Amino acid sequence: MGYTANDIRNICLLGHGGDGKSALCESMLFTTKAITRLGKRADGTTVSDFDDEEKKRQYSISSSVIPVEYNKCKINVIDNPGYFDFAGEVVQSLRVADAGLICVTAKSGIGVGTEKGWKYLAKAKLPAMFYVSKLDEEHANFFAVLDSLRNTFGASVIPFTFPILHGEQAVGVVDLIEKKAYDAAGKPIALPADAEEKIEEYMAELNEQVAETDEALMEKFFMEEPFTPEELLTGIKAGIRDRSVTPVFCGCAMTGLGTTNLMADLVKYAPNPLEGRPMTKVDEEGKESEFKLDPKGSPMVFVFNTMADQYGKNSYFKVISGDVEDTMTLVNVRTGDSEKLGNMFFPRGKDNTKTSKICCGDIGVFTKLASVKTGDTLGLADKTVTVKPMKYDEPMYKMAIYAKVKGTEDKIASGLVKLNEEDASFTYGNDPETKELIIAGAGDMQLSVLMAKLQSKYKVEAVLKPAKIAYRETIKKKVEVHGRHKKQSGGHGQFGDVYIRFEPQSESEEMIFADETVGGCVPKNFIPSVEKGLRNCVGKGVLAGYPVVFLKSTLYFGSYHPVDSSDMAFQTAAGIAYKEGLPTAGPTLLEPIGELKVLIPDANMGDIIGDLNKRRGRVMGMNPDPENPGYQVVEAEVPFGEMSSYTIDLRAMTQGRGSYTLKFVRYEEVPQMNQAKIIEEAKKDAEEE
Repeated sequence: MGYTANDIRNICLLGHGGDGKSALCESMLFTTKAITRLGKRADGTTVSDFDDEEKKRQYSISSSVIPVEYNKCKINVIDNPGYFDFAGEVVQSLRVADAGLICVTAKSGIGVGTEKGWKYLAKAKLPAMFYVSKLDEEHANFFAVLDSLRNTFGASVIPFTFPILHGEQAVGVVDLIEKKAYDAAGKPIALPADAEEKIEEYMAELNEQVAETDEALMEKFFMEEPFTPEELLTGIKAGIRDRSVTPVFCGCAMTGLGTTNLMADLVKYAPNPLEGRPMTKVDEEGKESEFKLDPKGSPMVFVFNTMADQYGKNSYFKVISGDVEDTMTLVNVRTGDSEKLGNMFFPRGKDNTKTSKICCGDIGVFTKLASVKTGDTLGLADKTVTVKPMKYDEPMYKMAIYAKVKGTEDKIASGLVKLNEEDASFTYGNDPETKELIIAGAGDMQLSVLMAKLQSKYKVEAVLKPAKIAYRETIKKKVEVHGRHKKQSGGHGQFGDVYIRFEPQSESEEMIFADETVGGCVPKNFIPSVEKGLRNCVGKGVLAGYPVVFLKSTLYFGSYHPVDSSDMAFQTAAGIAYKEGLPTAGPTLLEPIGELKVLIPDANMGDIIGDLNKRRGRVMGMNPDPENPGYQVVEAEVPFGEMSSYTIDLRAMTQGRGSYTLKFVRYEEVPQMNQAKIIEEAKKDAEEE
């Protein structure tokens, strides 16, 4: 059937890995008869996890869009991965969702993923709702989870449905606002006596939150006059929109208990795209302003996700203005290219349904739009705006990527270009200093998936190794050295003779060269040759082969031969002086030092400080984080060489709550006791090459 923006709900599913998001999608599809049997993740048969890697690993890697049709409305459920490595997918989904539903299980309750889901929604200023899943599990306790949700997230949290328990077993659910009870099939059943008390208690709290949404309602509330059903509906919707009402739903995906109630309530209370948060547009000066969805506007779409399969590229989009038809040609604002639409579908996991028209506020997918990337806006020529592109967290987990088979490096590079179109949250590039191809992501899971996709989609095998650290070398003493190159062979010989002073300097990383010769002992035309000979050497230090910095080289004396002296001979003589002089000039290693900012819960402070001390870090300060109550920002300076596994270690120490940034500030001398190991490793690497 044809929908309009009023009949659509775009709901983003959030929560910890394993908290029942994909199972809830299956239950909604099964309940609405869109599928004939419930898929199971263990069998690889769920609609939302259809990628080969997802089936193999049994967790979601990318978001998928699952449209559920219920009561003349279309609920676009955007199922997101729960593991933090794939947080880039959540950033994208939140751009097109009008509300978020956070899944928590009735057994394990609030996890880190629950807190993160709440934070994501708060940051995006989107309405939040909770779904307490797996009511059928042993030791499931809905009411304990409800209490902890209220303690953690505040008074706005109110149960819109709660279970009817028979002993430990959930046999039905109560709809708070309707004051009715339902069984697993969604059929009405008798309301148990003890439910009445709970309804009264929760309704009193709901009325209080609703009263705060409007002055007239507030007056009625104080006069103790009951709200009419219309007032209650309007107040609940307003409260959800401004985040002063956070509904809690519950159910069990396996039996279908609560699924119908959830869908009915999403249709009733969740904002439609016209009531949702406006997009943000950016003008040519970079000024940001609101862009409201307009069903009567000029056709425009925003691409929020890209997935490639063996048949080509799928660009998932939300219509943000007008209606889009498959006969149109739209312009990509970023590239200026015209794109013929032709292939336009409604997505449902891996199965797409062809359509000729998609209305404002709805979600669709284009296939075969080669130059379109995630974050692009498409519209009619001269009638478009630029929607603000995604901003991902800076990827801090860096590894070097090597080809398993020599000579396939180009295939790796072109594979990464394509994977980056699909997942823009990782970065890659060549490190000019270490000559390695570096890939950076949110963690080891994300990089492992990328390596697997390189192999399965682009038939190239790559291995990850810890990225090399760009050490440097310098000297601490002043030395004077004589370098002489003399060779006699038939005809012309070779002769170059130099006296050079090497000393440390602090003006520039680059070598400073000075000429102090007098009386033409080295002819003027050979002085650049001496400098060139030294510059050819400083790229490789004498300790471990790292570039030498902060060096001053002064040519102060020498001699020449009128026939045998040449440019080459003086370059060689300078090289001899360098190789003999530097080992005696107190050579030492320098390491890159970074400025570290770690955001962590107060409770983890001791562990974090202790760990930084082990990494030779210097803590510079600690401050409470204004945006995250109960969190601290620890600032420290740490050597890069000690930080390669920090992403994973920090995650373990904080159960995934901590995050950090690390920026290069300067080079410092490596403590003597740490130098031998670095030198040994560098020599081993050199031998392998």
